[in-house]
Amino acid sequence: MNFPPKRKENIVDWHTRQIVSLIDEIQKSDIKNVIFISSTSVYADINNEVTEENMEAPSKNSGKALRIVEELFFNESDFQTTVIRFGGLIGYDRKPGRFFAGKKQLKNGDAPVNLIHRDDCIGIIQHVIENEIWGEVINACCPIHPTRKEFYKIAAEKNGFDLPEFIDGKENYKIINCDKLKQLGYSFKYQDPIDSLKV
Repeated sequence: MNFPPKRKENIVDWHTRQIVSLIDEIQKSDIKNVIFISSTSVYADINNEVTEENMEAPSKNSGKALRIVEELFFNESDFQTTVIRFGGLIGYDRKPGRFFAGKKQLKNGDAPVNLIHRDDCIGIIQHVIENEIWGEVINACCPIHPTRKEFYKIAAEKNGFDLPEFIDGKENYKIINCDKLKQLGYSFKYQDPIDSLKV
């Protein structure tokens, strides 16, 4: 299930109450396994690599809300939940080249991107179901992390958008480690998000 937090002022309380209501309904059903789609926004920008074990509190309220509802699912004994923390979604109608097209003086040009193609999102969900991987937290994004300026310039060029201009440097970033997913037997269709721009 995928219920991303809405952009509201009281997002933490609102999203928590949404999920509590949802869990109440699941408890009334025969459902024994749940896949909850979360996000890498649950991680703080520690200027380093993060794994599923990282517990530093995120700065954004959307990430804080997701951390809380993940725990709500894991505290349930009536069913088992696997949480998949996806990176930024790309592919098909989500054309990243338009995100920063023609913009100037964009910060964090050398910061790594944490992206995943929709084909891999579907593949990972299918892999979890087919292999009955329950009760886990799994990071899911491309294992290779090009820089923002590298990726978004290529993406803009690919779709004929005006090229963005980035300022060198990096701060307030994270690199999502997906080794656990590979250890669970999943093979990425797109190891590098730049490869997905070539199809």
